[in-house]
Amino acid sequence: MTTPTPPLPPRVAVVGTGYWGKNLVRNFHELDALAAICDSDAQRLEEIGKNHPDTARITNFDDVLADDAISAVSIATPAETHAQLVRRALSANKDVLVEKPLALEVSDAEELAELAGQHNRILMVGHLLWYHPAILKLKELIDEGELGRIQYIYSNRLNLGKIRREENILWSFAPHDISVILGLINENPCDIHAHGGNYLHQQIADVTVTLLAFPSGVKSHIYVSWLHPFKEQKLVVVGDRKMAVFDDVEEVDKLVIYPHAIEWKCLLPTPKRAPSHAIKVDIAEPLQAECQHFLDCCRDRSRPRTDSHEGVRVLKVLQRCQEALDASHLRMLQ
Repeated sequence: MTTPTPPLPPRVAVVGTGYWGKNLVRNFHELDALAAICDSDAQRLEEIGKNHPDTARITNFDDVLADDAISAVSIATPAETHAQLVRRALSANKDVLVEKPLALEVSDAEELAELAGQHNRILMVGHLLWYHPAILKLKELIDEGELGRIQYIYSNRLNLGKIRREENILWSFAPHDISVILGLINENPCDIHAHGGNYLHQQIADVTVTLLAFPSGVKSHIYVSWLHPFKEQKLVVVGDRKMAVFDDVEEVDKLVIYPHAIEWKCLLPTPKRAPSHAIKVDIAEPLQAECQHFLDCCRDRSRPRTDSHEGVRVLKVLQRCQEALDASHLRMLQ
């Protein structure tokens, strides 16, 4: 009896080698899967190629699609190019990892999800937090009922920069938090409100606060800003038994449980505080875990944790947040 030939390891071309793409290049190289780097900026391509002299450097995306030795592409180009590049890659029978958002229009995202199915291709969206050990552990604790009934979730994603002109702060920062909140409670919001401030450009929000209400009664808010004096990336989950804090800026204790409770004394709610304790989680770079997961899915033809359908779900909520933000801004002008 002959032994089946194992599938060839995926060979990946990273398309876009700028602010985030260079990190993808580094990780796929460390995972021994980097086949090529592609960027229309020849100078930038030359610069990053100095660290990868044995890797092909390509300036034309068509050449990536035509190369049969490249089985997958990782797209880290500006958001407005995602839909077109993903569509072309899937049509060329390449597996695709694309940075968030999957597209700028829900209709485009739905079309891409359907196209991936038609071509039997992997389409994965880079919702990075779902590859963070602390978020995976938090999801496990919630599913096991450790926090009790979830009542409220809030997230702060704040920093000074990186300021963009092609998208507002909502589209730049909030997709990660929307993805996590939807996944933690496994619901879609029934009501959305949003407010923001445009300070550097009349048409681009620099600060937004989004309020989400869910059918189960869970409420949530997402506060994002690139005009903030210090970096903060914090997610707080309030349950009726315990509370959890994920702080990604914290170097060691990224996930902490607070077993506080509310007791009723003389018909008055009274806080009962208890010592907090950190939850030990694996120390791993989320981006490397994300890249490895993509490679595993390409090899095994398995469904990614953040597949195209999850990408569409997040985009639908993000679009509703934008509509709420636009309506709020219009009311302010009237």
